[in-house]
Amino acid sequence: MPDPTSSIWQAMQNKGYSRRDFLRFCSFAAGLAGIEAAGLAKVVHAFEKKPRPPVVWLHFQECTCCSESFIRSSHPIVADVVLDTLSLDYTETLQAAAGASAEKCLHDTIKNYPGQYILLVEGSVPMKDDGVYCMIAGRSSEDILQECAKDAAAVIAWGSCASNGCIQSAKPNPTNATPIHK
Repeated sequence: MPDPTSSIWQAMQNKGYSRRDFLRFCSFAAGLAGIEAAGLAKVVHAFEKKPRPPVVWLHFQECTCCSESFIRSSHPIVADVVLDTLSLDYTETLQAAAGASAEKCLHDTIKNYPGQYILLVEGSVPMKDDGVYCMIAGRSSEDILQECAKDAAAVIAWGSCASNGCIQSAKPNPTNATPIHK
């Protein structure tokens, strides 16, 4: 397994990718992020020099179709993304750790990488009855989201459930499922 402090370029080199493959990857990533061609050199530099970003992937009220789609993708293979491109430090769906060990992974990441980790959120947040409809380790998803988002470099609403509430917020919406931006 690659060193989590290695850069994306170092991880790709270790897997046998060429410089041309790396530049193609940088171009694709820049285009996907909406970065103009003039900004490509900055993307290349960041991917060459900066460590792979730590990622915290939270799961709340969700249908899990976004995780399923990602896990079953073939281009790129999910193992390459999870093991080589990102440093996926916490995700309930894909990590081996459970219970207190999993919670330690989460808390260590947000404590050790303030302002550096990327927060992916899949699922809506139930706001009714103090959030009792989605509790993780005895805490409401709203509390967990607020704690994790506070020091994140970026917060990404992963899919329809997180961005607009999806099926969980359909009428009559008994849990008051709410998108994460609200």
